[in-house]
Amino acid sequence: MDDTRDARILAVATLEEPTRRRLYDHVVRQTAAVTRDEAATALGLPRATAAFHLDRLAEEGLLDVVFERRTGRSGPGAGRPSKLYRRSDWHVEVSLPEHRYDLAGRLLAAAIEDAEATGESPRDALGRRARQVGNELAAAAHDAATPQIGPDVVMRILEAHGFEPRADEDAIVLGNCPFHTLAQQHTDLVCAMNLCLLDGLLAGLDATQLQAHLKPEPGQCCVRIEPVPTSG
Repeated sequence: MDDTRDARILAVATLEEPTRRRLYDHVVRQTAAVTRDEAATALGLPRATAAFHLDRLAEEGLLDVVFERRTGRSGPGAGRPSKLYRRSDWHVEVSLPEHRYDLAGRLLAAAIEDAEATGESPRDALGRRARQVGNELAAAAHDAATPQIGPDVVMRILEAHGFEPRADEDAIVLGNCPFHTLAQQHTDLVCAMNLCLLDGLLAGLDATQLQAHLKPEPGQCCVRIEPVPTSG
């Protein structure tokens, strides 16, 4: 599991504690940042309890800490700024198995913009954009990959992006579709996008011994990665 996903899961787990969740819900409902005293008073908690849980929420990235003087005074004698809490700009979303609807949304939006600007068909624009993103994923992985790109390297990259790859003899089966709900509702469009994405990934890795095919199976991603047939 990658560090970013670990952090998201830990952040969500932090909210399992009832008092902490009440404090978080209170802070995010306010239009301005709140102090420890304000939060404690609003929820009927001891100040030390509120401070402990607010700081824990801040440590996990769910709240931001700011310092302000509530008196409006400044300069010598104005007193120390108060520690206040407000909702973090970090958006936390966890799904198991992992889904990437944000990526699908970006691809679809970019394809529509391209089609309107150039007259290219939306499906062609989507396929081109998906291949481009696949190339970019490959380029980002090249820094950590070994010079020789084999199935094991491809599987590590697919695992990092939520496909849950599994070896099936010489082929790679994808146990999870990161676009699952969209693929159920718009199968032809989304599966074609997914195929182009993985085509772009393999091409960007120069994994010439592997190719992606549409081979839908129950409980699996619609794409299967197989060895390129040898001639002769």
